[in-house]
Amino acid sequence: MPMTPTQFSLRAGLAAATLFGATTLVLAHGDVTPQAVDTTGLPASGEEWLFENPYRADKVGEEVWLKAVEIGASGYNQNCARCHGLEVVSGGLAPDLRFLEAEEFGDEWYVERFRSGYTQNGVTKMPAFGELLGQDAAWAIRTYIETRPDGEAMDAVSDELAGLRDALKGFGDDPSGADAEALKTQLSEIAGNIETLSGAPVADSVAFRAANIIDGSPEGYRSAAETLTIGLSAAQ
Repeated sequence: MPMTPTQFSLRAGLAAATLFGATTLVLAHGDVTPQAVDTTGLPASGEEWLFENPYRADKVGEEVWLKAVEIGASGYNQNCARCHGLEVVSGGLAPDLRFLEAEEFGDEWYVERFRSGYTQNGVTKMPAFGELLGQDAAWAIRTYIETRPDGEAMDAVSDELAGLRDALKGFGDDPSGADAEALKTQLSEIAGNIETLSGAPVADSVAFRAANIIDGSPEGYRSAAETLTIGLSAAQ
């Protein structure tokens, strides 16, 4: 549904606050030294900076999109989590980047701040990452950020996921009674009902991840169970 001018202004203000607002935590942690991000496996974005995320699934397909999420997670955790929180969940002192819209407006704000950083009265509030990390890393991190799931939606299905986690643990020891396709379908249905806060069409939730791990093998069941365990623990 199209946004009203008032809604647009409010969301624009939130996006601006999001990208300008790492002030308190950056100062608290001192200078942030950018850590290199290995973008092997991603198609090159080119030398000229883009203003729209090139790694969305509708542009590059699911396989490349998943790779971008994986690389973006590593890049975010190395360079951004100290200020904006693990899994992009703000602790309250910095804006929550999950709310930055997964669209052209949000992309433009994101890439401007990623490239140039933000300085106020001669003090660096957010370091410039552009030249040091490069465009491919920038958009991979953006892809990871915009696919974070809505925390309230995750809370609503946590008990159901805990039950599936326990079942998967058992199948990791004895897969004889398991129906891999039924389990994948159940997890995929749960994942499909978990939205992002950015408006991106698919949330990289633990349900989504677990569904993609199950392959009918004991190792797959154990890995899926571990994914759910870690995700549920992080959500508490």
